[in-house]
Amino acid sequence: MEPQPRHYIPAAGRDWLLPLYDPLQWILGGDALKRPLIEQATLASGFRALDIGCGTGSLTLLLKRLHPGVEVVGLDPDPKALAIAKRKAQRAGLAIELDLGFSDRLPYLDASFDRVFSSLMFHHLQTDEKAATLREVRRVLKPGGSLHLLDFGPPRSGLSRALAHVLHRAEHLRDNLEDRITAFLGQAGFAHPEEVGHRGTLVGSLSYYRALQPGR
Repeated sequence: MEPQPRHYIPAAGRDWLLPLYDPLQWILGGDALKRPLIEQATLASGFRALDIGCGTGSLTLLLKRLHPGVEVVGLDPDPKALAIAKRKAQRAGLAIELDLGFSDRLPYLDASFDRVFSSLMFHHLQTDEKAATLREVRRVLKPGGSLHLLDFGPPRSGLSRALAHVLHRAEHLRDNLEDRITAFLGQAGFAHPEEVGHRGTLVGSLSYYRALQPGR
């Protein structure tokens, strides 16, 4: 008997919404939303960077455009999203590696990346998947490496609190809205987990997180 396909939440929440994902990203701020995440990572030529849950490749491609000397790898469980990312990379003439896989079972060797990124993917995971993903990120990070994560955070305005009241019905979003992400990072063994910034958007408050791999 062949194993059943594993469930995952597509980038846009529903498979049929995938063509609308990039326009939605643009409405939320596009590259301007992702640039601070990249800037906080202090990338250097020769580094190897992984974008988990890369979706259609917006962050992955931006990483390569801003830092051509960095080897950039994107990973996602959705072959349709990866196909879009591949076409975008080809049109832009950017050499990136795009792999099919899940964030809690990374198909990479121990200590093989200097930086790991995640943009608007972490909230798709259930609590146990979040914990497993963070353990896997620690495994593939080199000593002294770091994780940089952008996702929903605790509400900070009347609008974001109203949106959080609606979004709170989705179980996989509660950890983010109830401000548990830094605690999860610490429980996974990261050093100095912190929220380093936040931004209000039309869909709620988004937070920038950073955590360090011990060892240097």
